[in-house]
Amino acid sequence: MQKISLSSILAGALALSVAVSALVSPLNASPGDVDLVQVAEAISQTFEAYHYDPDELRSAAFQRIDARMHQLAAASDSTEAFVTGFTALWSNGPFSHVRLSQSAQTAEEVAAYLDSLAIGGGGAVLSWQDDIAILTVNTMMGTDTIAEIEAAYQVILDRGAAGLIIDLRNNDGGAFAVKPLVEHVLDAPLDAGVFVSQAWNAEMDRAPTLADLEGVVPWTGWSIRQFWQDAQNNRLTRIRFEPAEPVFAGPVYVLVSARTASAAELAADALLSSGRTLLIGERTAGQMLSQKMYDLPGGLQLSLPIADYYSLANGRIEGRGVQPTVEVPAADAMSHALEFFVP
Repeated sequence: MQKISLSSILAGALALSVAVSALVSPLNASPGDVDLVQVAEAISQTFEAYHYDPDELRSAAFQRIDARMHQLAAASDSTEAFVTGFTALWSNGPFSHVRLSQSAQTAEEVAAYLDSLAIGGGGAVLSWQDDIAILTVNTMMGTDTIAEIEAAYQVILDRGAAGLIIDLRNNDGGAFAVKPLVEHVLDAPLDAGVFVSQAWNAEMDRAPTLADLEGVVPWTGWSIRQFWQDAQNNRLTRIRFEPAEPVFAGPVYVLVSARTASAAELAADALLSSGRTLLIGERTAGQMLSQKMYDLPGGLQLSLPIADYYSLANGRIEGRGVQPTVEVPAADAMSHALEFFVP
C-alpha cells in the first residue's frame, strides 16, 4: 500500500514468488543445521508483531495452523521438509500472502532487487481483432512491463482503436504495472482505495471511508521497499490514480477470472470503480493484501501481510474477490467482450 505513482503497491505474494526465485538458494536438506523449533517460534512472534490485524491471529483457523506448524518443526528432519510442510499448511490458510523460503539474500536486499526488476519482456502484449485493441497483461511486476503498457497505449491511440479489451485472466499480481494500466483510461482522478495497517485496526473495528482520508496525502513513489515501510507504519495509505496522457477515451472491457489476484484485483476494481469499464468473466481470487518479508534464523525468510486493502467503492477484496459486471466462464469472456463491438 502522496499521489499515486502507485507502481510499487502491494507486490502480491504469488507474483513475488516468481520474482524472487532467482534469489532463492537450494534448501539444505541436512538435519540439524537449523533449529526448526526456534524458527517456528520466530514465525509466531513475527506474525504477532507485524500482521495487519492481530485479532485475526486469534481465529481458530490461524491457531490451528500455528499449532500444526510447531508440531511440524519438532517432527521435521530437514529445513526442506519444514518449508514444504509449511507451504502445504498455508495452501488453504485463513488469509493470503504468506510464504516461507530460504533465501540467498536478506529481506532488504530482495526488496531492493524488486525495485529494479525487469522480467524479460512479455508482461504486457498488444494484439488486435480488426480495430479492437486487446491488451493482455500477464503480470503487474517489472519495469519492462510498465514500458510495454505505456508503449501499447500510444499505439492504441495512434491507430485509432474503436475499443479496448484488457485481459487480466491469467494475472496473479505484482506491483508496478497497475499505475499506467489504470491511468491511461481515466477521465478524472480516482480515489480507488486504502491500505489499512495494524495501527488502524488497533483503534478501529470498521472499514475506512473517504471521510477518514481527509488530510491523508495520496501515496506516491516507485519503491516497493518504501511502500512496504509506509503501509506498515501509517494508519492509512491512500491509493489515488490520476489521468495520464495519452488517454484512451473509447469503450473498455476488462476480462477477469478466479486466477486474477492481488495487484491485478486492485487494477480490476479501480477500472470498474472509475465508471469507464465493464468487467467480464469470473469473480477474482480474493487475495488482496500487502505483504512484507522478514528474516528468520537459519537463512529463512517469511512473507506475511502487513496491510489490508479496502476499495472505496466495493469494500474489502481479500477473501471476497471482485465481482464482474457480466459473469461468464473465464474461457468465454473474450467472445462476450467482442460481442459488445458487433453493430
